[in-house]
Amino acid sequence: MAVNMYDAAYELEKAIRQSDEYARLQTMYQAVNADEEARKMFEGFRELQLNLQQKQMMGEEISQEEMEQAQQTVALVQQNLKIAQLMEAEQVMGRVISELNQVIMKPLEELYSVNQ
Repeated sequence: MAVNMYDAAYELEKAIRQSDEYARLQTMYQAVNADEEARKMFEGFRELQLNLQQKQMMGEEISQEEMEQAQQTVALVQQNLKIAQLMEAEQVMGRVISELNQVIMKPLEELYSVNQ
């Protein structure tokens, strides 16, 4: 019997949305957005993070000044309890996604490891 992988993927999406980890992430995100100071600080942090990622993807070098600014920004946002909790929830959700990815990739890993 053939399995529709897309149906399984949508079921996985549904399971993620119903997970405790996602609920915590959502709650922490809403808490940050409800606090204007935290929201602005977090938006600035995310913008800096995205800019640095774009530079890396384009093969551009990140300057020492940019690295120092990023470190200062991280230290600042982590002092805000709401943002720190949000970042912790993001890390937990990231680990879950990484573990799910390992499960999804297992058939390919097994296939290619047999031929070695």
